[in-house]
Amino acid sequence: MTRHVTFMTIDDAEHYTPQQRAAIISAYPAHEREARAKGIPVLGSGRIFPVAEELIACEPFRLPRYWPRLGALDFGWDHPSAAVELAWDTETDVVYVTKACRASQQTPAMQALTLKPWGEWLPWAWPRDGRRETLEGAGVALARQYAAHGLNMLTSHAQFADGSVSVEAGLMEMLDRMQSGRFKVFSTLLPWFEEFRLYHRRDGQVVKLRDDLMAATRYGVMMLREAVVDPAEFKAVRRKAGQSDPLGAFR
Repeated sequence: MTRHVTFMTIDDAEHYTPQQRAAIISAYPAHEREARAKGIPVLGSGRIFPVAEELIACEPFRLPRYWPRLGALDFGWDHPSAAVELAWDTETDVVYVTKACRASQQTPAMQALTLKPWGEWLPWAWPRDGRRETLEGAGVALARQYAAHGLNMLTSHAQFADGSVSVEAGLMEMLDRMQSGRFKVFSTLLPWFEEFRLYHRRDGQVVKLRDDLMAATRYGVMMLREAVVDPAEFKAVRRKAGQSDPLGAFR
């Protein structure tokens, strides 16, 4: 027996005019609007990121070559492993989630095959449990297994600049960016938004269920200072013969 969940929003109620729909939504309390108008459930003691999706979603676009980028991993087996790519517009301090993938029961070798096309130069942030030895890796720490398969793993696990690893501090950094317009996600990343909608607390504690992409994103935000520009992008920019190059750039 299979089950299927269909979400219907107020936008599917075509017997209302756009003006009527807007009036109905505005009549709800702000914290209830997504649940009542879009069917996004309110779970436990509340969503971790009480932010409307339209405030963070953006259409995909070609990334400027000078934006630093960073990959971030959350390890898993029965619960999925997850990976995201972050791009950082340093001029406006806006972080973009541009890629996301999630898969269960995949070895580091299989995941590396998926992730290396994102760029073998791309640095990867990873959590503290990447230092643990695993039976599947014959006693080799997970982070080293990924590095052995060609991913450019950072030398230390995800942490803030002062060495702290607070989950709550990471979540608050993400929420602050969302609320201030400094965090965007490509609208095509449906699994990311699926987790975003359901990410919640119970009795004040974060519920660690289907939170893999959220965790990977948090590690990336914590290690944003390690983001780098694709070196190949600069190598591809070369001056034409006879063209002046007073700054000596891009050689």
